[in-house]
Amino acid sequence: MAKSYFTSESVTRGHPDKVCDQIADRILDEHIRQDPESHVACEVTCATNSVHIFGEITSNATVDYEKIAREVIAEIGYTEKGRGFDAENCRITVDLHRQSSDIARGVNRQRKTERLDSGAGDQGMMFGYACRQTAAFMPLPIELAHTLACSLEDARRSERLPYLFPDGKTQVTIEYEDGVPVRIATVVVSAQHRAEIPIEALREDITSHVILPSLPAPLIDRNTEIYINPTGRFVEGGPAADSGLTGRKIIVDTYGGYSRHGGGAFSGKDASKVDRSGAYLARYLAKNIVAAGLAERCEIQLSYAIGLAEPTSVMIDTFGTSKMDEQEMLALIYSQVDLRPAAIIDRFALKTPLFSNVSCYGHFGKNALRMPWEQLNLVLNT
Repeated sequence: MAKSYFTSESVTRGHPDKVCDQIADRILDEHIRQDPESHVACEVTCATNSVHIFGEITSNATVDYEKIAREVIAEIGYTEKGRGFDAENCRITVDLHRQSSDIARGVNRQRKTERLDSGAGDQGMMFGYACRQTAAFMPLPIELAHTLACSLEDARRSERLPYLFPDGKTQVTIEYEDGVPVRIATVVVSAQHRAEIPIEALREDITSHVILPSLPAPLIDRNTEIYINPTGRFVEGGPAADSGLTGRKIIVDTYGGYSRHGGGAFSGKDASKVDRSGAYLARYLAKNIVAAGLAERCEIQLSYAIGLAEPTSVMIDTFGTSKMDEQEMLALIYSQVDLRPAAIIDRFALKTPLFSNVSCYGHFGKNALRMPWEQLNLVLNT
Protein backbone atom coordinates (compact mmCIF):
# COMPACT_ATOMS: atom_id res chain seq x y z
CA MET A 1 0.00 0.00 0.00
CA ALA A 2 1.11 3.57 -0.73
CA LYS A 3 1.65 5.37 2.58
CA SER A 4 1.48 9.16 2.96
CA TYR A 5 1.01 11.79 5.66
CA PHE A 6 -0.94 15.03 5.74
CA THR A 7 -1.02 17.74 8.42
CA SER A 8 -3.50 20.50 9.17
CA GLU A 9 -3.69 23.08 11.95
CA SER A 10 -6.32 25.10 13.77
CA VAL A 11 -6.29 27.95 16.29
CA THR A 12 -8.50 29.04 19.19
CA ARG A 13 -10.61 32.20 19.33
CA GLY A 14 -7.88 33.94 21.27
CA HIS A 15 -5.27 33.62 18.54
CA PRO A 16 -4.35 37.19 17.44
CA ASP A 17 -5.41 36.64 13.82
CA LYS A 18 -8.73 35.22 14.92
CA VAL A 19 -9.32 38.14 17.28
CA CYS A 20 -9.19 40.31 14.17
CA ASP A 21 -11.43 38.03 12.10
CA GLN A 22 -14.08 38.05 14.83
CA ILE A 23 -14.10 41.83 15.16
CA ALA A 24 -14.31 42.27 11.38
CA ASP A 25 -17.20 39.82 10.99
CA ARG A 26 -19.08 41.30 13.94
CA ILE A 27 -18.79 44.74 12.31
CA LEU A 28 -19.98 43.25 9.01
CA ASP A 29 -22.97 41.60 10.65
CA GLU A 30 -23.99 44.81 12.40
CA HIS A 31 -23.90 46.74 9.12
CA ILE A 32 -25.98 44.05 7.40
CA ARG A 33 -28.43 43.94 10.32
CA GLN A 34 -29.12 47.66 9.93
CA ASP A 35 -28.66 47.95 6.16
CA PRO A 36 -28.70 44.72 4.11
CA GLU A 37 -27.32 46.61 1.09
CA SER A 38 -24.11 47.52 2.93
CA HIS A 39 -20.82 47.06 1.13
CA VAL A 40 -18.14 46.17 3.64
CA ALA A 41 -14.44 45.46 3.27
CA CYS A 42 -13.28 45.78 6.87
CA GLU A 43 -9.77 44.91 7.99
CA VAL A 44 -8.52 44.70 11.56
CA THR A 45 -5.07 44.43 13.06
CA CYS A 46 -4.11 44.06 16.70
CA ALA A 47 -0.93 44.22 18.75
CA THR A 48 0.07 45.02 22.32
CA ASN A 49 -2.73 47.08 23.87
CA SER A 50 -4.05 48.21 20.49
CA VAL A 51 -6.60 47.43 17.78
CA HIS A 52 -6.82 49.23 14.45
CA ILE A 53 -9.98 48.97 12.34
CA PHE A 54 -9.58 50.13 8.74
CA GLY A 55 -10.83 49.59 5.20
CA GLU A 56 -13.80 50.72 3.12
CA ILE A 57 -17.48 50.63 4.03
CA THR A 58 -20.49 52.08 2.22
CA SER A 59 -23.58 51.75 4.39
CA ASN A 60 -26.53 53.61 5.87
CA ALA A 61 -25.94 51.89 9.21
CA THR A 62 -24.72 53.70 12.30
CA VAL A 63 -22.15 51.45 13.97
CA ASP A 64 -20.14 51.96 17.15
CA TYR A 65 -16.91 50.28 16.05
CA GLU A 66 -15.11 50.73 19.35
CA LYS A 67 -17.97 49.20 21.31
CA ILE A 68 -18.11 46.17 19.02
CA ALA A 69 -14.36 45.62 19.26
CA ARG A 70 -14.37 45.78 23.05
CA GLU A 71 -17.36 43.43 23.27
CA VAL A 72 -15.68 40.86 21.05
CA ILE A 73 -12.39 41.04 22.94
CA ALA A 74 -14.22 40.57 26.25
CA GLU A 75 -16.24 37.63 24.91
CA ILE A 76 -13.03 35.94 23.76
CA GLY A 77 -11.67 36.20 27.28
CA TYR A 78 -9.13 39.01 27.23
CA THR A 79 -10.42 40.72 30.37
CA GLU A 80 -7.51 40.47 32.80
CA LYS A 81 -5.70 43.76 33.27
CA GLY A 82 -1.95 44.06 33.23
CA ARG A 83 -1.25 41.36 30.67
CA GLY A 84 -0.71 43.65 27.67
CA PHE A 85 -4.13 43.30 26.03
CA ASP A 86 -7.57 43.55 27.58
CA ALA A 87 -11.01 44.67 26.44
CA GLU A 88 -11.29 47.65 28.74
CA ASN A 89 -7.89 49.27 28.31
CA CYS A 90 -6.64 48.51 24.79
CA ARG A 91 -6.54 51.47 22.41
CA ILE A 92 -9.05 51.28 19.51
CA THR A 93 -8.43 53.37 16.39
CA VAL A 94 -10.74 53.53 13.37
CA ASP A 95 -9.72 54.52 9.84
CA LEU A 96 -12.60 53.73 7.46
CA HIS A 97 -13.70 55.36 4.21
CA ARG A 98 -16.36 54.75 1.58
CA GLN A 99 -15.99 52.17 -1.14
CA SER A 100 -14.22 53.31 -4.29
CA SER A 101 -16.71 54.75 -6.78
CA ASP A 102 -14.95 52.81 -9.55
CA ILE A 103 -15.59 49.51 -7.76
CA ALA A 104 -19.15 50.51 -6.90
CA ARG A 105 -19.78 51.34 -10.56
CA GLY A 106 -18.88 47.80 -11.58
CA VAL A 107 -21.00 46.18 -8.90
CA ASN A 108 -24.05 48.44 -9.01
CA ARG A 109 -24.30 49.62 -12.59
CA GLN A 110 -27.01 47.17 -13.72
CA ARG A 111 -29.14 46.95 -10.59
CA LYS A 112 -31.82 49.28 -11.92
CA THR A 113 -32.42 47.16 -15.00
CA GLU A 114 -31.80 43.65 -13.68
CA ARG A 115 -30.50 43.07 -10.17
CA LEU A 116 -29.17 39.57 -10.87
CA ASP A 117 -26.79 41.01 -13.44
CA SER A 118 -24.88 42.95 -10.78
CA GLY A 119 -21.19 42.45 -11.36
CA ALA A 120 -18.66 40.77 -9.10
CA GLY A 121 -16.97 43.10 -6.62
CA ASP A 122 -13.49 42.02 -7.70
CA GLN A 123 -11.63 39.58 -9.88
CA GLY A 124 -10.34 36.34 -8.43
CA MET A 125 -10.59 32.58 -8.29
CA MET A 126 -12.15 30.47 -5.55
CA PHE A 127 -11.99 26.76 -4.75
CA GLY A 128 -14.47 24.44 -3.08
CA TYR A 129 -13.74 20.89 -1.99
CA ALA A 130 -15.48 17.84 -0.55
CA CYS A 131 -14.54 14.24 0.14
CA ARG A 132 -15.80 11.23 2.09
CA GLN A 133 -13.22 11.21 4.86
CA THR A 134 -15.72 12.54 7.43
CA ALA A 135 -19.48 12.74 7.88
CA ALA A 136 -19.26 16.47 7.11
CA PHE A 137 -17.49 15.71 3.80
CA MET A 138 -14.26 17.37 4.97
CA PRO A 139 -10.65 16.20 5.04
CA LEU A 140 -9.94 14.43 8.33
CA PRO A 141 -6.80 16.41 9.37
CA ILE A 142 -8.53 19.81 9.48
CA GLU A 143 -11.66 18.42 11.13
CA LEU A 144 -9.65 16.86 13.95
CA ALA A 145 -7.49 19.97 14.33
CA HIS A 146 -10.66 22.06 14.73
CA THR A 147 -12.09 19.52 17.19
CA LEU A 148 -8.96 19.78 19.33
CA ALA A 149 -8.99 23.59 19.24
CA CYS A 150 -12.66 23.67 20.28
CA SER A 151 -11.95 21.23 23.10
CA LEU A 152 -9.00 23.32 24.28
CA GLU A 153 -11.17 26.41 24.40
CA ASP A 154 -13.96 24.55 26.18
CA ALA A 155 -11.50 23.35 28.84
CA ARG A 156 -10.63 27.00 29.51
CA ARG A 157 -14.17 28.40 29.44
CA SER A 158 -15.59 25.63 31.61
CA GLU A 159 -12.66 26.12 34.02
CA ARG A 160 -11.77 22.45 33.93
CA LEU A 161 -8.31 23.87 33.25
CA PRO A 162 -8.63 27.29 34.95
CA TYR A 163 -5.01 28.26 34.37
CA LEU A 164 -5.41 28.51 30.58
CA PHE A 165 -5.50 31.80 28.68
CA PRO A 166 -7.33 32.39 25.34
CA ASP A 167 -4.46 31.84 22.87
CA GLY A 168 -3.85 28.35 21.52
CA LYS A 169 -3.03 26.25 18.47
CA THR A 170 -3.48 22.63 17.45
CA GLN A 171 -2.06 20.43 14.71
CA VAL A 172 -2.89 16.90 13.56
CA THR A 173 -1.00 14.64 11.17
CA ILE A 174 -2.94 11.76 9.59
CA GLU A 175 -1.34 8.70 8.06
CA TYR A 176 -3.00 7.50 4.85
CA GLU A 177 -2.79 4.21 3.02
CA ASP A 178 -3.83 4.44 -0.62
CA GLY A 179 -5.56 7.70 0.19
CA VAL A 180 -7.55 6.27 3.12
CA PRO A 181 -6.91 7.64 6.63
CA VAL A 182 -5.74 4.83 8.90
CA ARG A 183 -4.21 6.42 12.01
CA ILE A 184 -3.23 9.63 13.76
CA ALA A 185 0.52 9.94 13.46
CA THR A 186 1.15 13.17 15.38
CA VAL A 187 -0.75 15.60 17.60
CA VAL A 188 0.52 19.03 18.63
CA VAL A 189 -1.23 21.30 21.14
CA SER A 190 0.13 24.67 22.22
CA ALA A 191 -1.86 26.33 25.02
CA GLN A 192 -1.21 29.68 26.65
CA HIS A 193 -1.11 29.30 30.44
CA ARG A 194 -0.37 30.98 33.75
CA ALA A 195 3.26 30.93 34.79
CA GLU A 196 2.73 28.99 38.00
CA ILE A 197 1.43 25.77 36.43
CA PRO A 198 4.20 23.13 36.10
CA ILE A 199 4.68 21.93 32.53
CA GLU A 200 4.31 18.29 33.59
CA ALA A 201 0.88 19.00 35.13
CA LEU A 202 -0.22 21.01 32.05
CA ARG A 203 0.78 18.21 29.69
CA GLU A 204 -1.01 15.60 31.76
CA ASP A 205 -4.16 17.74 31.99
CA ILE A 206 -4.30 18.54 28.29
CA THR A 207 -3.75 14.90 27.39
CA SER A 208 -6.57 13.69 29.63
CA HIS A 209 -9.03 16.62 29.29
CA VAL A 210 -8.46 17.74 25.69
CA ILE A 211 -6.70 15.24 23.45
CA LEU A 212 -7.98 11.80 24.45
CA PRO A 213 -11.68 12.81 24.78
CA SER A 214 -11.61 14.64 21.44
CA LEU A 215 -9.89 12.29 19.03
CA PRO A 216 -11.23 8.96 17.72
CA ALA A 217 -9.63 6.26 19.88
CA PRO A 218 -9.32 3.69 17.06
CA LEU A 219 -6.97 6.06 15.20
CA ILE A 220 -4.60 6.49 18.16
CA ASP A 221 -1.99 3.81 18.79
CA ARG A 222 1.21 3.39 20.82
CA ASN A 223 3.20 5.03 18.01
CA THR A 224 1.11 8.20 17.93
CA GLU A 225 3.36 11.08 18.90
CA ILE A 226 1.90 13.78 21.17
CA TYR A 227 3.59 17.14 21.73
CA ILE A 228 2.13 19.64 24.21
CA ASN A 229 3.77 23.06 24.48
CA PRO A 230 6.95 21.71 22.90
CA THR A 231 9.10 24.65 24.06
CA GLY A 232 8.01 23.98 27.65
CA ARG A 233 6.46 27.41 28.21
CA PHE A 234 3.69 29.49 26.63
CA VAL A 235 2.93 32.25 29.13
CA GLU A 236 3.18 35.26 26.84
CA GLY A 237 0.51 35.03 24.19
CA GLY A 238 -2.32 36.70 22.32
CA PRO A 239 -1.97 40.18 20.81
CA ALA A 240 0.38 41.18 23.63
CA ALA A 241 2.98 38.77 22.26
CA ASP A 242 2.22 38.64 18.54
CA SER A 243 0.38 40.90 16.10
CA GLY A 244 -2.84 39.78 14.46
CA LEU A 245 -4.45 40.54 11.09
CA THR A 246 -7.71 39.63 9.36
CA GLY A 247 -7.44 36.98 6.68
CA ARG A 248 -4.14 35.48 7.78
CA LYS A 249 -5.72 32.10 8.60
CA ILE A 250 -7.33 31.34 5.24
CA ILE A 251 -6.10 27.73 5.26
CA VAL A 252 -7.46 27.18 8.77
CA ASP A 253 -10.74 28.71 7.55
CA THR A 254 -11.08 26.29 4.64
CA TYR A 255 -9.65 22.80 4.08
CA GLY A 256 -6.41 22.80 6.06
CA GLY A 257 -4.35 22.83 2.88
CA TYR A 258 -5.88 19.61 1.57
CA SER A 259 -7.43 21.49 -1.34
CA ARG A 260 -6.17 24.41 -3.38
CA HIS A 261 -7.00 27.96 -2.31
CA GLY A 262 -7.55 31.03 -4.48
CA GLY A 263 -5.90 33.36 -1.96
CA GLY A 264 -8.88 35.50 -1.01
CA ALA A 265 -9.81 35.84 2.66
CA PHE A 266 -13.39 35.84 4.00
CA SER A 267 -13.80 37.77 7.24
CA GLY A 268 -14.93 41.39 7.08
CA LYS A 269 -16.19 41.11 3.49
CA ASP A 270 -19.83 41.29 2.43
CA ALA A 271 -21.11 38.75 -0.07
CA SER A 272 -20.69 40.99 -3.12
CA LYS A 273 -17.03 40.07 -2.71
CA VAL A 274 -16.78 36.76 -4.55
CA ASP A 275 -13.76 35.84 -2.44
CA ARG A 276 -16.41 34.91 0.09
CA SER A 277 -19.63 34.14 -1.79
CA GLY A 278 -17.85 32.34 -4.63
CA ALA A 279 -15.94 30.13 -2.20
CA TYR A 280 -19.19 29.29 -0.43
CA LEU A 281 -20.85 28.32 -3.71
CA ALA A 282 -17.86 26.23 -4.80
CA ARG A 283 -18.01 24.29 -1.52
CA TYR A 284 -21.77 23.85 -1.89
CA LEU A 285 -21.39 22.40 -5.37
CA ALA A 286 -18.54 20.08 -4.43
CA LYS A 287 -20.27 18.83 -1.27
CA ASN A 288 -23.56 18.12 -3.02
CA ILE A 289 -21.80 16.27 -5.83
CA VAL A 290 -19.97 14.00 -3.39
CA ALA A 291 -23.02 13.53 -1.15
CA ALA A 292 -25.10 12.50 -4.17
CA GLY A 293 -22.62 9.75 -4.94
CA LEU A 294 -21.48 11.30 -8.20
CA ALA A 295 -17.84 11.29 -7.03
CA GLU A 296 -15.73 10.28 -4.03
CA ARG A 297 -13.78 13.55 -4.12
CA CYS A 298 -14.55 16.81 -5.86
CA GLU A 299 -12.84 20.16 -6.26
CA ILE A 300 -14.57 23.09 -7.95
CA GLN A 301 -12.86 26.27 -9.14
CA LEU A 302 -14.81 29.41 -10.00
CA SER A 303 -13.30 32.59 -11.37
CA TYR A 304 -14.80 36.07 -11.80
CA ALA A 305 -13.91 39.45 -13.28
CA ILE A 306 -14.80 42.72 -11.60
CA GLY A 307 -18.05 44.18 -12.89
CA LEU A 308 -19.09 41.01 -14.75
CA ALA A 309 -21.86 38.79 -13.45
CA GLU A 310 -21.13 35.46 -15.12
CA PRO A 311 -18.00 33.57 -14.03
CA THR A 312 -15.09 33.67 -16.43
CA SER A 313 -14.47 29.96 -15.86
CA VAL A 314 -15.72 26.90 -13.97
CA MET A 315 -13.49 23.88 -13.41
CA ILE A 316 -14.37 20.52 -11.89
CA ASP A 317 -11.85 17.86 -10.83
CA THR A 318 -13.00 14.58 -9.29
CA PHE A 319 -9.50 13.05 -9.25
CA GLY A 320 -10.64 10.05 -11.28
CA THR A 321 -13.50 9.19 -8.88
CA SER A 322 -16.44 10.51 -10.90
CA LYS A 323 -19.37 8.23 -11.74
CA MET A 324 -20.08 10.31 -14.83
CA ASP A 325 -18.10 12.31 -17.35
CA GLU A 326 -16.80 15.50 -15.75
CA GLN A 327 -17.81 17.59 -18.74
CA GLU A 328 -21.35 16.29 -18.45
CA MET A 329 -21.32 17.17 -14.76
CA LEU A 330 -20.03 20.64 -15.61
CA ALA A 331 -22.81 21.08 -18.17
CA LEU A 332 -25.37 20.17 -15.49
CA ILE A 333 -23.96 22.84 -13.17
CA TYR A 334 -24.08 25.47 -15.89
CA SER A 335 -27.65 24.58 -16.86
CA GLN A 336 -29.13 24.23 -13.36
CA VAL A 337 -27.20 26.54 -11.03
CA ASP A 338 -27.13 30.32 -11.34
CA LEU A 339 -23.50 31.27 -10.75
CA ARG A 340 -23.94 35.05 -10.77
CA PRO A 341 -22.92 36.77 -7.49
CA ALA A 342 -26.40 38.23 -6.86
CA ALA A 343 -27.92 34.78 -7.37
CA ILE A 344 -25.44 33.28 -4.89
CA ILE A 345 -26.47 35.94 -2.37
CA ASP A 346 -30.13 35.08 -2.92
CA ARG A 347 -29.57 31.30 -2.73
CA PHE A 348 -27.76 31.50 0.60
CA ALA A 349 -29.54 34.56 2.08
CA LEU A 350 -26.22 36.36 2.44
CA LYS A 351 -27.83 39.70 3.24
CA THR A 352 -28.58 38.42 6.73
CA PRO A 353 -26.12 38.80 9.65
CA LEU A 354 -24.82 35.24 9.87
CA PHE A 355 -21.10 35.63 9.23
CA SER A 356 -19.95 35.84 12.85
CA ASN A 357 -21.04 32.22 13.25
CA VAL A 358 -18.07 31.02 11.21
CA SER A 359 -15.36 33.49 12.18
CA CYS A 360 -13.58 30.66 14.04
CA TYR A 361 -13.18 26.89 13.58
CA GLY A 362 -13.87 26.80 9.88
CA HIS A 363 -16.33 28.16 7.34
CA PHE A 364 -17.08 24.62 6.13
CA GLY A 365 -17.79 21.23 7.62
CA LYS A 366 -18.90 20.39 11.15
CA ASN A 367 -18.55 23.94 12.47
CA ALA A 368 -20.82 25.31 9.72
CA LEU A 369 -23.45 22.58 9.40
CA ARG A 370 -26.34 25.02 9.80
CA MET A 371 -24.99 27.47 7.24
CA PRO A 372 -26.91 27.57 3.94
CA TRP A 373 -23.90 26.68 1.80
CA GLU A 374 -23.46 23.43 3.76
CA GLN A 375 -26.97 22.13 3.02
CA LEU A 376 -27.47 19.02 0.87
CA ASN A 377 -30.39 20.33 -1.15
CA LEU A 378 -28.99 20.58 -4.67
CA VAL A 379 -30.46 18.16 -7.19
CA LEU A 380 -28.51 17.90 -10.43
CA ASN A 381 -30.98 16.31 -12.82
CA THR A 382 -29.15 14.11 -15.29
